[in-house]
Amino acid sequence: MFSFFKKKPKETQPATEPAPALPPAPSPSPSPSPSLTQSIDPLRPAASSSLPRRFSPAAAAPLSVPAQATPVPPPAVPVARAEPAIPAPVSAPPAPGVQQPALQPPLQPVLRTSPQIVVAPAPIVEPDSESDSEIVTAPVNEEKKRSWITRLKVGLAKTSSNLTTLFIGARIDDDLYEELESALLMADAGVDATQFLLDTLRRKVKDEKLTEAAQVKAALRTVLADLLRPLQKPLVLGRHQPLVMMVAGVNGAGKTTTIGKLAMHLQANGQSVLLAAGDTFRAAAREQLTIWGERNNVAVIAQESGDPAAVAFDAVHSATARGTNVVMVDTAGRLPTQLHLMEELKKIKRVMAKAMPSAPHEILLIIDGNTGQNALAQVRAFDDALGLTGLVITKLDGTAKGGVLAAIAKSRPVPVYFIGVGEQIDDLQPFVAQEFVDALLG
Repeated sequence: MFSFFKKKPKETQPATEPAPALPPAPSPSPSPSPSLTQSIDPLRPAASSSLPRRFSPAAAAPLSVPAQATPVPPPAVPVARAEPAIPAPVSAPPAPGVQQPALQPPLQPVLRTSPQIVVAPAPIVEPDSESDSEIVTAPVNEEKKRSWITRLKVGLAKTSSNLTTLFIGARIDDDLYEELESALLMADAGVDATQFLLDTLRRKVKDEKLTEAAQVKAALRTVLADLLRPLQKPLVLGRHQPLVMMVAGVNGAGKTTTIGKLAMHLQANGQSVLLAAGDTFRAAAREQLTIWGERNNVAVIAQESGDPAAVAFDAVHSATARGTNVVMVDTAGRLPTQLHLMEELKKIKRVMAKAMPSAPHEILLIIDGNTGQNALAQVRAFDDALGLTGLVITKLDGTAKGGVLAAIAKSRPVPVYFIGVGEQIDDLQPFVAQEFVDALLG
């Protein structure tokens, strides 16, 4: 009995009783009948019970203990007090001054930034569709155009004077044709082109029955313009995204300078440009191209003493990732007689095709206008090795004779995209056959 009563206080100790030392009420057990009657009969006082005095409070305990044990909320009170601590870390990350919906401010910028990443390439793709019909054309400014023609005439003044003086007070006979033949050969027109021009001119004079020297000169102007007109083809933009251009040429032809001028010319036509410093052999070639990039605000891909094919590969990949419209890859100057260097050019072309299957789309050869008939040999060698798509004739402002264009048109008619007459950026202009003939014949 006493051991049973000792176990009950252990259960009642956690209850918040004012007197926890008192023993709990006895549970119903087979006890004598007088004790039961005393606990059940309310008329009898508690002092008249036969049990000891210490057990008198136990009779009321069973009625009061269940009422005190029922309030279970005490364990729920710490839970309710811990609830305000939960939103505390949530309200900490947002900026001060944010109200209760603290989760909305961080979610809104995430949703707003995601469409910006998707929409960012849109302005790059839009000009691509518009530039399908875009063509590199001559500037519209008439004052600049007159200045350009004047500089072209100055560059071709020597050849022009040799040709125009033949028709001053001349008679239309065999002597005139012989002098004209000598003048064309001295102008680097070549044997084939000279013979073609003379034969065509003789037929035209005979068919039209020309009798004046001025008429023969006008007929020569028409025949020469017809010969050079197939070379007049514009550089069409927007055919590929990006348009990959590979620039080649011999040493000192002006490749790097021409690339810098072309970059500004393409930017004037709404094209974004990326340059690749593939000339890893010449000293300061990379720095020179970097300076041109800074002038035109154009990015330059370069490596220190790296493989030129690797530079070209990286440039094509970078232009594709950036959405650039045009990529121009510079290469080291080499003579066409150096077969191992020509094989390296072929390797660069193959590696560019790995970066973009259709690349390169344009293979330009830069020709020094002062090299004469050697320019025709360069066109043949580079065309056989790479398959040229266009030419750029530079340095026509020096001692250039200009007749080499007639030789190229007759032997290897590769389109001439641009001609240059100086070091300034505006000195590189698209080739127009009629303007060139007018400057050549005065």
